[in-house]
Amino acid sequence: MTLPELVAHDLVELSIFPLPQATLFPGAVLPLHVFEPRYREMVRDALAGRGLIAVARLKPGFEDDYEGRPPVFEVCGVGAIETCSQRNDGRFDLTLRGLSRVRIVEELPPLRPFRQVRAEPLESIAPAPALVAAWLSKLGALWGRLAPHLPEPVRDLKALTRGADDASAYSDRLAAALVADPDVGQALLEETDPAERLRLLTARVQELVDALTPGSVARDNALN
Repeated sequence: MTLPELVAHDLVELSIFPLPQATLFPGAVLPLHVFEPRYREMVRDALAGRGLIAVARLKPGFEDDYEGRPPVFEVCGVGAIETCSQRNDGRFDLTLRGLSRVRIVEELPPLRPFRQVRAEPLESIAPAPALVAAWLSKLGALWGRLAPHLPEPVRDLKALTRGADDASAYSDRLAAALVADPDVGQALLEETDPAERLRLLTARVQELVDALTPGSVARDNALN
C-alpha cells in the first residue's frame, strides 16, 4: 500500500482520535481497535477519503467529560490507515502508519459525531551533526548491553531503525519501540530537535542499563 503525502488541505479538517495513552510517531505503526459509534463513523469517513487520522493524547482529568470534548495536547501525530478490517458488529481493527507531527490550531464546531481540528505542520529542525554523531555513538554502545534483556522483536537496533534515513526518523523509530510512558512519549513527540530527542532516548537507555543488576527486582520492573 502506498501511503499518501500529507498536504495542506489535509489539515483544514483533520479528524482526531483522542486516546489517554497512545502516541503516534512518524514512521511508526500503531494498532487500534475502534468500537465507539462516533469513531467507527470517523474510520468510515477516513476510508472514504484519504485514510488520514490524527491520534491526539487526552490531557489528565478527561474522565469526567470523556463522552464530550475534553482537552487534548496540541501536538499530535497524523497517520494513514495501512490495514483495516471490520468485524460483523461494526467494530474496526486497523493499523495507522505515522506520517507527521502536527500542532492543533483550533477544534472545529461539532458538526460531526467525531472530533475534527484545523492543524499546522510541526517540522523538525536541522540538528547539529556533531551532537547527532555523539548521541548515536553512545546509544549504540549502550544498546549492546541492553539488547540481550529486551524482547526478541526489538533487540536488533539496525532492524528496528531500518529505513530511517536521518536523525529525525531514527529517533522517532526508537521512541516508538522503546518508550511506554505516555508523558515521556508526548515530550518526545513535541520535541522538534532530533539531537535532543536522541539525548533523551540515550538517557532512557542508560537508565535501563543501570537497572540491570543481576538478581535485582529493579531489573524486572524496569523492562516491563
